[in-house]
Order: sequence, then structure tokens, then C-alpha cells
Amino acid sequence: MLTVDNRGNTLIARLSGELDLQVADELRTRLDRALDETGTANLIFNLEAVSFLDSSCLGVILGRYRRISGGNGEMVFVSVPPGVRRVLELSGLLRIGREYATEEEALAEIG
Repeated sequence: MLTVDNRGNTLIARLSGELDLQVADELRTRLDRALDETGTANLIFNLEAVSFLDSSCLGVILGRYRRISGGNGEMVFVSVPPGVRRVLELSGLLRIGREYATEEEALAEIG
């Protein structure tokens, strides 16, 4: 569901599988813990291995955006599958977080 990698001032969150109500609380807790432990300003969501994303996990992502943007950080998405991209577009998250093809491209821009 989640692995994290700290790259300087940026936390990369690699998400996988079905992100739904069953995993939302654990995802929120693990992301907050990683952000607290690293003190990073920016957050990259790598969604390459996500097969499904529902509104409960959209809320988790939006909450992390509020946290990151409150500290003048930036949240972006990379490797977004077409079905997941559609959900992000409909929710408006792609208007507040830019999309990049790769982690390296995102790190070059924000990291």
C-alpha cells in the first residue's frame, strides 16, 4: 500500500493496490508519521501501482496537501495510470497538484 523515500526536502510516497475505505486510516497515519519523522516540505505521490482510488483516500491526499501547502511546500503526482488520473481530474486534485511522468522529473522541478 505505501512505501516512502526521503530525498532531501521531499518525501516520495509510492502507493500501490486498491486505495479505499479499508486502508484510508492506515494510509493517513503512515503518511503523517513519515512527514513528522522527515520534516520534509514537499510530497510526491507516485501512483504507478495504484489500481483503484476512492473518495476516502482522495480525502487523505487532500489532507496531506493542506498540511504541505501550509508549510509552503508542494504536492505533485507522478506515473498516474489513466483510470486513476480520471478520478484525480474529477476531484480537482490535478488543479492543485501538478503531474509529472517520473519521480526524477518531479524532483528536478520541486526538490
